[in-house]
Amino acid sequence: MKAIIVDDEKHVREGLMLLADWEKHGIDLIMEAEDGEEAAALIKEHNPEIIFTDMRMPRRDGISLLKWLHAENTASKTIVVSGYDDFEYMRHAITYKSFDYILKPIEPDVLNETLERAVLEWREQALSKSAQAEESRVINEVRPLYWDQLFSGLCLKKELSKDAEEKIQKEYGVHFSSVQKTAAVLSLKACEGDREAAAASISGLCSEHLKDGVCFKNVNKEDELVLLLWKEKNPLGAAEEFIRLVKQKLKLNVLAAAGSTGFQMNETYGEAEAVLLTHDLRLKKTLAVPRDKGDKPLLHLFDFSNELKWAVQSGSIPQTEAQLVKIFAKLEQQHHLSLEQITLWEKQFELLRSNWIKEYEISHKEGFYSGKAYWDSDGHFSMAKFKEEKTKEFTELINILSTVKYQKEKNNMQQIEEYLQQHYQEDITLQEIADKFYLSREYISRKFKQDYQTTLTDYLTGIRMEKAKSLLENPYLKIYEVAYGVGYQNEKYFSKVFKKYTGQTPNEYRQTK
Repeated sequence: MKAIIVDDEKHVREGLMLLADWEKHGIDLIMEAEDGEEAAALIKEHNPEIIFTDMRMPRRDGISLLKWLHAENTASKTIVVSGYDDFEYMRHAITYKSFDYILKPIEPDVLNETLERAVLEWREQALSKSAQAEESRVINEVRPLYWDQLFSGLCLKKELSKDAEEKIQKEYGVHFSSVQKTAAVLSLKACEGDREAAAASISGLCSEHLKDGVCFKNVNKEDELVLLLWKEKNPLGAAEEFIRLVKQKLKLNVLAAAGSTGFQMNETYGEAEAVLLTHDLRLKKTLAVPRDKGDKPLLHLFDFSNELKWAVQSGSIPQTEAQLVKIFAKLEQQHHLSLEQITLWEKQFELLRSNWIKEYEISHKEGFYSGKAYWDSDGHFSMAKFKEEKTKEFTELINILSTVKYQKEKNNMQQIEEYLQQHYQEDITLQEIADKFYLSREYISRKFKQDYQTTLTDYLTGIRMEKAKSLLENPYLKIYEVAYGVGYQNEKYFSKVFKKYTGQTPNEYRQTK
């Protein structure tokens, strides 16, 4: 038997070559192709029984290759290997009769188990029953994705199409438009570990324990599930009991909020979402309900931007922490600690940090610390952890700005020193230097003395006197020519400065050389 591996990444092709047990399955020729175009030519020539293909490739991608294989009606078994858990890719894989869909990184057991099944089915492909069973199996694998898409759409729109109504009726045995519904939103923000796996586990638990309802992943929101109940006499009680079951059986923490019962799914979902975002997390509710919806105004970090800016740019961590203590106190006393408030704080802090970084002309390529561990072991919000995380973010910013500020200040003094070396012959004033380098005279005087342990005037004098010494070694230069050469227009004044600097007059110094 023959096989071909189609992938634009060489290491993926090599990985498949090494991981698959080709000999066990009677495959003695394995070909490689970098894209669908090259693969099509090899497939036409060698007619391999097994085809592994990626979906995203240059020239001819995996979808195009699948279409071509379908049109050619080949007997080959095609296994899609993709790094994208994407519904559209899966849909194309099913439409064009691919055998299976494996996600990267590839697990050897999954790969060889899939390969074994593909080989076996190829050998039995004359049996239409086997082919139909495989198609049904693949459809069932992507079936949950279909319902996630359908119900997620109903969260946002009022109208339900006749086709969707019929499909829900057939699948769940309920006339969806005519039954009252209650939506509860489950956020996985407090969950640790793999949230995709957590979402799958919660959905599975719902299928086992709830007859009149469904739990689906909201494709429009990151890390969010929606528990939709109907025909329940006490839907809020049922939802709360289910959340407790999630915690007890799955050991998962979720933030949950429910909307009011009604016929319109988008309305009960919208209310649940509003309760989730605005209720005070310090209440530590298992399930927040409409009466818990927050109504206090949001605290805006922008309102404290000037105070925070001066504290941060001062480089003083205690000063910044003192400012944060005031903000935290106001936050606790006058506002709700809601998901909406936390999200607003995070966004405004990122904007402030970005602006302050730009002011310092910093190109910060490394990632910033993102403190979001606000939850205790029970999944409840912790104000102490929130303060700790936010303080860490400000501390990191202070350290970055302080380092750059020091380097920038040092660089400014170095440039001024170089300027003195190059222009010592000119009549240089402190104001001229301040104007040139966009710094105050007071700052230049203080910082220059700090870095060079002398005043700027004395440093310039030192440069001129050392140059004068060198010029005086030339017996043909007159004293006034040396004076002019180092920036003095008055010979007598030059001689006075030179004697003060060296202890000798220019003539006395020349006689010693």
